[in-house]
Amino acid sequence: MPNSFDDYGDKVKQVYEMLKAQGKVKDVVEPEVPRLPVDYSKALSSGLIRKPTTFICTISDDSGEELLYAGKKISDVLEQMVGIGGVVGLLWFKKQLPDYAARFIELVLQIVADHGPAVSAAHNSIVASCAGKDLISSLCSGLLTIGPRFGGAIDDAAREFKRAKETGLSPEQFVSEMKRKGINIPGIGHRVKSVKNPDVRVQLLIEYARKNFSRTELLDYALEVERLTTAKKGNLILNVDGCIGILFLDLMSSCGAFTKAEIDEVVKLGYLNGLFALGRSIGLIGHILDQKRLGARLYRHPTEDIAYMLPKPEDIECKR
Repeated sequence: MPNSFDDYGDKVKQVYEMLKAQGKVKDVVEPEVPRLPVDYSKALSSGLIRKPTTFICTISDDSGEELLYAGKKISDVLEQMVGIGGVVGLLWFKKQLPDYAARFIELVLQIVADHGPAVSAAHNSIVASCAGKDLISSLCSGLLTIGPRFGGAIDDAAREFKRAKETGLSPEQFVSEMKRKGINIPGIGHRVKSVKNPDVRVQLLIEYARKNFSRTELLDYALEVERLTTAKKGNLILNVDGCIGILFLDLMSSCGAFTKAEIDEVVKLGYLNGLFALGRSIGLIGHILDQKRLGARLYRHPTEDIAYMLPKPEDIECKR
């Protein structure tokens, strides 16, 4: 027994060592104390761990104190008055475009903003608005009509004319090749406009390019193609889609801001139809709001404008 409570620990140790020497007890292995994990947020901020990202963004950054457009502070964007064309340059191409290039983009957006209520996109948006659909739904209804036959030939025109020029085809060879393939030349032809009734929008675009671009090689090539096609039919003119696509390639190749690889990527990924979609959205929204202001009723197409051509009863009967 210990003499006092203070000796209690020493006496317990003495007895334990005696029993261990006699083989009656064995040393107890202490379990490993589990290590508590570091708090996730602290570990992440200190750089101890890395969280894989879901996707990558290279055009804008809102993680800091000030929003960045392609690395440029939003305050600088506004202070320097880069305009909508400059913002498109930053967010679409990640480049601060020359002033004349940014103004060309704005010119395109203004020119394609609207073309009356009869065209496909406006018609669809108007019908949807009259059916009581909301602004965004009606806008989408119109935008979904944009394609190879309406507003969506900008990329195709740029792609085909670029290919023809770079492969060394003469305008005559290009026209003959497309005819042999049975393919309409993208960017050539208009339902209403013709040589005798030219499209002022195309004339304005060409005039701006002649004054501001250092060279317009692809435009010159396209106008030679137009000379050949209009000799066959008066409405096979260079239309606004084709003019935009062709002039944008001339702009990129002459402004010094784009490499050849970057130009090829723009054409490959289909950037240029975005110009039409962006600009035309302005007019579509206008048509939608116009119908709502007017309190327009549900649209129903007049039956006298429909040719009903059903099969005869005997034609649908089973002949077995």
